[in-house]
Amino acid sequence: MKTTDKMFVPSLPTLWPSMLVAPPRPGALPPFSSPNARYFYFARNAVWLTIKMLRLDGGEVLMPSYHHGVEVEAVVDAGATPRFYRVGSRWDVDVADVAKRITPKTRALYLIHYAGFPGPVAAMRKLADEHGIPLIEDCALSLLSSDGATPLGTTGDVGIFCLYKTLPVPNGGALVVNGKRPYSLPEPPAPPLASTFSHTVSALLQNMELRGGAVGRSLRGLVRSVGHGAVKAASVERVATGTQHFDRRHVDLGMSPLTKRIALAQDLEGIVEARRRNYFLLLGRLRDVSPPLFNQLPAGVSPLFYPMVVQDKEALLARLREKGIDAIDFWKRFHPACDPSEFPEVAQLRRTILEIPCHQDLSPEVMGQVAEVVREALKSERRPSKRAS
Repeated sequence: MKTTDKMFVPSLPTLWPSMLVAPPRPGALPPFSSPNARYFYFARNAVWLTIKMLRLDGGEVLMPSYHHGVEVEAVVDAGATPRFYRVGSRWDVDVADVAKRITPKTRALYLIHYAGFPGPVAAMRKLADEHGIPLIEDCALSLLSSDGATPLGTTGDVGIFCLYKTLPVPNGGALVVNGKRPYSLPEPPAPPLASTFSHTVSALLQNMELRGGAVGRSLRGLVRSVGHGAVKAASVERVATGTQHFDRRHVDLGMSPLTKRIALAQDLEGIVEARRRNYFLLLGRLRDVSPPLFNQLPAGVSPLFYPMVVQDKEALLARLREKGIDAIDFWKRFHPACDPSEFPEVAQLRRTILEIPCHQDLSPEVMGQVAEVVREALKSERRPSKRAS
């Protein structure tokens, strides 16, 4: 990327054309290494099915107050009632608060691993066993991540994963059943081919822009304008990923065969290594202008993004996106069932955390440019505004 070009730093990894024909690699990490896995279009579909499979409908599920909201919607739609426990200002689950909130109505514990950083899964496992209830391990943001030598998603009774947040695939979620208890899980049907094709082309076009600079951006814009017209004319239903709400109409959609092919061809260990490298680079260059949420990267962690603490999210987002960096406002809202006044630390997190991309597509050179743009944006945020006299 030339420094004179406008940057293009997508929030998610892009699809390289060679990945469409690359041979499969042996999957050494879950869910690909798991013998009892089922694949879905969305991870939220796996959440819904987990509630039904474990017969939790009619009972209460104890969930973290720091959540996206769509997983809570899936729990509610499946017939269970969410209750919430405390999460601290460093994404630290308060296990003592979890224990205090367990009642005879509690039918399961729900743990989210945030952005690749492991939660206290061993302590939650112990607590679940003491009360004879299952532990649901939500790894939607933590594909490929481990707690030391223990892969996330393998300690709970169920592990739930999202593929398209970490890998350059058009869709994909997974449900892994751990332990000896067997469950009969039907294989869901493949999604509409047109929807998969649309997402795949979009990821290929993003890769074109990533590699091609200004020329790639122009080509991407041209192809997108033509493609949008064709999709509209053909009345193609595109089942969007990354949506904010659970939709019952899509609960039975499975993962496309193309997604599985692309996923199995990925160098998973290489992806983890690249993400860790990029995270360390940002940490080293930003820690003096923005106190890091995590000042280290524990062994085994594959960071989904760099969580940056800011004071004015909207202003920072606008500055970064103007420069071509697709930063994301991370988990801004509570689900309506959760009372924000009961969890002030989570309310503060929702006001202050931005996602800065650090995925495997981004070279050290690009990450250095990202760091400089972020530093300048943070400095601009702190400068007193000039007012007309």
